[in-house]
Amino acid sequence: MERVEIVTEELGTEADGTRKQTMMLNMGPQHPSTHGVLRVVLYLDGEIVKEAVPHIGYLHRGIEKLCEDITYQKCLPYTDRMDYLASICNNIGFILAVEKLLGIEDEIPERAKVAEVIMFELGRIESHLIGIGANAMDLGAMTAFLFCFKERERIYEILEMVCGARLTTSYPRVGGLPMDLPEDFSDTVRNFLKIFPETLSEIDRLLTRNKIWIGRTKGVAVISKEQAVDLGITGPILRGSGVPYDVRKAVPYLDYENYEFDIPIANEGDAYARYLCRMEEMRQSLRIIEQGLDNLPDGPYIADLPDIVLPEKELVYTKMESLIRHFVLVYNGFETPPGEIYHSVENPKGELGYYIVSDGTGKPYRMRVRGPSFVNLQALPGMVKGGFVSDVVAAIGSIDIVLGEVDR
Repeated sequence: MERVEIVTEELGTEADGTRKQTMMLNMGPQHPSTHGVLRVVLYLDGEIVKEAVPHIGYLHRGIEKLCEDITYQKCLPYTDRMDYLASICNNIGFILAVEKLLGIEDEIPERAKVAEVIMFELGRIESHLIGIGANAMDLGAMTAFLFCFKERERIYEILEMVCGARLTTSYPRVGGLPMDLPEDFSDTVRNFLKIFPETLSEIDRLLTRNKIWIGRTKGVAVISKEQAVDLGITGPILRGSGVPYDVRKAVPYLDYENYEFDIPIANEGDAYARYLCRMEEMRQSLRIIEQGLDNLPDGPYIADLPDIVLPEKELVYTKMESLIRHFVLVYNGFETPPGEIYHSVENPKGELGYYIVSDGTGKPYRMRVRGPSFVNLQALPGMVKGGFVSDVVAAIGSIDIVLGEVDR
């Protein structure tokens, strides 16, 4: 970190003999456009960025280490606190990883799978709304942010109706859902499907052909296809650079192979291309949600696995055997077979992966998270080098990071 302490650095001389020098500028960690507590040390030649060094760790809470001392089910609320703008997606990704570790993927009821797909895609939409809205607000477009947050509020209401929480959901369970979907769930979501496209079109009219928005994002924060692949970038950033990789298509989970949807891609690799990809991804999510509602079956919502799934509350209150089983599962957790697994999902920001090592007890021996925000942040120095200071704001917004996931 010695480089951070350097305030100036000679770059040679101008034609008149005066020395060129860089200036070190701290952007953050409390800067409003860094989307959390991110510090970026900029080395500037005038307004031109010669080098950018991100500094993270201001929000570190040791989530992965904490999860090694608690049961699998108790790990679930910690996943909320990573990408808290799409916590339902983090929840489902973790639950799928544990189900893979247990080898019970085929035991999960179809109703639970379809419900998780619907909730996952709602989470994708809510994440992209705040990503686009916050990026636009950083660049001065306040109205678009208000339109985005209005629709995000509708998704909050759906989440609250389903699980009682709005931001940190902690909703699914190993084996399925903790409770059945409300009776008016389908009608409420279908009403959202009718209303949301109108607002999406309004956001499109506000930004897509807006000269100021185009001027601030087109040709800005460019990353090539080769650079993105080398850095392990995923999500809309990778697809915005022309790589049609999506975990839902490449390694399907939750029967995504049975849903019809397209992978939006662009070839420019700039902030504008990433914006277009997110806009189209929301439209594709609407397609998936509609298919899920059309095929949402009746029947059980959680697997019949007494050694893993908690008994019904009514049985806990009336049957001694159920009370004992409830106590043992909550206190000790369910045992998992020794071994290790990795499972990834297509989170709104990219590939979210959970690596779990089991020693046969009710707690993870080791848990590691591959967070897309953390990996995608690597692209920032290359994106902004040679650009203006103002382009750093556009670059960070176009990456769409959440520092809760970067730091964990």
